[in-house]
Amino acid sequence: MSQLDEPSTNAARATANRQLTAKLALFAVGSFAFGFALVPLYDVLCAITGFGDQTTLTEKRVVAEAPDQSRLITVEFLAELPTVGNWEFRPVVKTMQVHPGKLYEVDYVAHNLTGRDTIAQAVPNISPGQAVAYFRKTECFCFTPQNFAIDEQRPMPVRFIVDPDLPRIVDRITLSYTFYDSATRVGLR
Repeated sequence: MSQLDEPSTNAARATANRQLTAKLALFAVGSFAFGFALVPLYDVLCAITGFGDQTTLTEKRVVAEAPDQSRLITVEFLAELPTVGNWEFRPVVKTMQVHPGKLYEVDYVAHNLTGRDTIAQAVPNISPGQAVAYFRKTECFCFTPQNFAIDEQRPMPVRFIVDPDLPRIVDRITLSYTFYDSATRVGLR
């Protein structure tokens, strides 16, 4: 290759690099726009199908068939805190005997001991895993973040129904919540 060919090769390479950079920038902008478009697309999909529609979720009622009076399931309630000393969080009752197909309500109590106004969120866990599809919460403080004033204490209800189709081998379900203060999440301190 001669020295005369080198400037034209460099110019071609620079042009190819600019084109690649423009394509990558366009791809990045398109990906960013697509990420923002997902929220309204999800809302439209939910409104069309009726699944997960946040506007009607609180209006829905669980219509149960006749409760199975011949069967009792023990539901155990647990509460966990990722840090010690900032909150008091506990269930009012530790266990409850329930008939599948009947609606029940239980309260958890949260007390803000952080010394400031804050927002907290509860993350539920249901075990055993095979019971998850049969344990339906109709109302729960875990559905939305909870605002708490300094030293505020309040009961927080959970309404639930155990589906009568729960496999007979399952006779005990554990409902556990981990209660996170917004300041304990990454990047919010």
